[in-house]
Amino acid sequence: MSSSFSLPVPGAPSSSLALYKARIRAAFIGANPRVCAAFWLFGCINNVLYVIILSAALDLVGPTLPKAIVLLADVGPSFITKLIAPYFIHNIPYRIRIPILVLFAFVGMQLVAWADSLETRLFGVALASISSGGGELSFIGMTHFYGKFAVPFWSSGTGAAGLLGAGLYVLATSWVGWSVRGSLMVFGFLPVVMLFTFFVILPLDVLKGNKWHGYEPIVEGAEVGEAGALLATEENGVESALLSSIHPVGGQTFLAVSGPGSAAEKSFPAQSWSGFQTNLRKTKLLFFPFMLPLLLVYIAEYTINQGVAPTLLFPLADMPFKAYRDAYPMYNTIYQMGVFISRSSTPFIRFHALYPPALLQCVNLVFLVLHSMFDFLPNIWVIFLVVFWEGLLGGMVYVNTFAEITDTIPEEEREFSLGTVTVSDSGGICVAGLISLVLEGWLCRYQVKNGRDYCTLT
Repeated sequence: MSSSFSLPVPGAPSSSLALYKARIRAAFIGANPRVCAAFWLFGCINNVLYVIILSAALDLVGPTLPKAIVLLADVGPSFITKLIAPYFIHNIPYRIRIPILVLFAFVGMQLVAWADSLETRLFGVALASISSGGGELSFIGMTHFYGKFAVPFWSSGTGAAGLLGAGLYVLATSWVGWSVRGSLMVFGFLPVVMLFTFFVILPLDVLKGNKWHGYEPIVEGAEVGEAGALLATEENGVESALLSSIHPVGGQTFLAVSGPGSAAEKSFPAQSWSGFQTNLRKTKLLFFPFMLPLLLVYIAEYTINQGVAPTLLFPLADMPFKAYRDAYPMYNTIYQMGVFISRSSTPFIRFHALYPPALLQCVNLVFLVLHSMFDFLPNIWVIFLVVFWEGLLGGMVYVNTFAEITDTIPEEEREFSLGTVTVSDSGGICVAGLISLVLEGWLCRYQVKNGRDYCTLT
């Protein structure tokens, strides 16, 4: 009589857990620990102050003013920086750029902590925002030089920043009992970690410095660190801004500038203007495959976070908080938990279609607005679940957008493309901030009119 039962082979994986562990180890073959650690820390520290400031929005402006005021001050300067900086920031070497950004972040946070007037606090928020925006496009552009693991570890760090920033603020102010001012002052020292990471942990031999005439590609066939300069060329004595190679990107045509050529003989203003025109044309080709889905998901999720979440309240006895103000940072913490998980997911699972999760995020927005108006969800735990799902979708679109750019954009265009696309998240947040300025007040007034005044309480 035969039997289907057999003993496990000695030395072979005997469970799905062992197979899963082997798969994880295989996913990180070839990873440089210093590079992975550096980009994780860059992502975490560059974004953590941004999250802390948003978590402190209610405490900075009070219950009577829209929290979107802080959102706009926190993201508007970052958006402007990302919008214009890719066309000139390559003229500033990373070794100079990073200390400047750290200084902006530190000074900004001290102003937020110590200033008495709302205007000065918002100016401090704006300085920190410039640092965050410049840091994001710089570090994402820098991933171009450090191989395939730089982007996922950067993204994982940004997700951790959301979780760490929101969690630290709740811990410091709600549980430990620190003052808002003292908490913000201490957190303002966190950017110093980026200096240590850049000059000590990151292998700097890979960076050759930024040439003023363009972004630096990786020379095909060269070892990591042997980066050549990207030069515009001339054809029959006339500068050609769009040249030799045509690459398919998201079903469109991506015109690449390649070299070598004699552009170095041209004047600095002429080269700068020509390079700006070339990069502007390339930006247009990045819009539909990469920038639009990232824009949509950020408009939806930050409208939820800033315009809808402050109104998603129940009677205090039905919530696990001591005060109504505690709900707002808790929503942000749960949202950031979902962001962290999905932004850390690309070594294990990839999503190539960017539009479906972006549209699902828009569905989340409509669903939560309807609940804010008509109060049909049974308790706050359901909202916790929806907010967590919101974070998963947002992080999914973010990390897979930059992973797709890394996979599909030619090497000679990748540094510029990675930095340029970062404008979409800040642009989406700016739009969400403008919407939230109106939406939060309207929803709160609607609730009060219908007998629910929780949004006016602290």
